Order: sequence, then C-alpha cells, then structure tokens
Amino acid sequence: MNYILILVNILLLVMGQTLWKIGIEKMSLNSISSILSVIFSPLIILGIALYGLATVIWIYLLSKFPLSVLYPLQSLAYVFGMVVALLIFHEHISATRWIGVAVIIFGVYLISK
Repeated sequence: MNYILILVNILLLVMGQTLWKIGIEKMSLNSISSILSVIFSPLIILGIALYGLATVIWIYLLSKFPLSVLYPLQSLAYVFGMVVALLIFHEHISATRWIGVAVIIFGVYLISK
C-alpha cells in the first residue's frame, strides 16, 4: 500500500505541474493584475490543491520510509513529467533526455532493491 502512495504522490506532483503549465499558457504575465489573475486561475488553484494533497501524503510516507530511499524514488516525477511534455504539450524530447530518463529509472531500480 505504501508503494501505491508513493506513486500517487508522484502523480499528484506531476498533475499539479501540468495544470500550472496549462493555466499559465492561457495567460500573459505583463502586469500586476495579470499576475493576480494567474494566481487565482482555477487551474493554478487546482494545481496548488494537488500539491497540498501530495504534501500530506509525503509527510505520511516520511514516517514509513527512510528519506534516503523515499526521496530518490520521487525522481520518477521527472520521468512522468517528460511523458506529459511529450503527450500533452507535444514537446520534442531529444535522445539525450531519453537517456537521462533511462538513467533515472535504473537508479530508482537500484535504490528500491
């Protein structure tokens, strides 16, 4: 169950960042009022709420795992973030970045053993 919570925590972080990216792309930041409208955008607020929920889960997980195991496992958020960048934002991901993702996955594998 705790490993499922680690995955949920990671997915909440990635979803929060994704909502922030979508929310910010719909607006421009050229004045104080535009910055305030971004901050109070429903997508930005939902992203903040997801981060808050992820933080509650993180605090629970810290009571169950050593930080030296838990923190590196959270690096899978980078992997999921790249997949989101590719699938949702249609960003080009270079071969070098995919190699970096492979290194992260291998590192997570080693740490989880």
